[in-house]
Amino acid sequence: MAYIKDAAKASGCLFCRTAKSGKDEGNLVVFRGRLGLVMMNRYPYNSGHLMVAPYRHVAAVEALTDRESAEMFRLAGRSVRILSRVMKPQGYNLGMNLGRVAGAGVLGHLHLHIVPRWSGDTNFMPLLGDTKVVAEALEATYRKLVQGFKSGL
Repeated sequence: MAYIKDAAKASGCLFCRTAKSGKDEGNLVVFRGRLGLVMMNRYPYNSGHLMVAPYRHVAAVEALTDRESAEMFRLAGRSVRILSRVMKPQGYNLGMNLGRVAGAGVLGHLHLHIVPRWSGDTNFMPLLGDTKVVAEALEATYRKLVQGFKSGL
């Protein structure tokens, strides 16, 4: 709910605003590629939840250029490699929610979710108290991931 309420207050597309902004730390951008970026999800499903998005505002996966598509998956692979070394998850969920009925929170700008997973991490708190349990502060995770990307992993 916090995401939906905050998104309603903000004008324009989250990913376009973030791409144009020079405030990477404030926007939780951990890496910028030539055609897209990797950023943390401010309302993560799990610690280390990343999103990969093209800079270009595009809603349909079939509308991506070959170069955009290739870079998105290179960035996804690099993100998984860095998350594996920095956070040591036991698995991952990668996926896109395309369209409102599919659960897209940001309509009009596709993005790929990368969610690290650990055995027993099922998060029941949202059901009980509109709360999520995240093991580490976003800022601490951000610093670790930025360092991982800078180190060339």
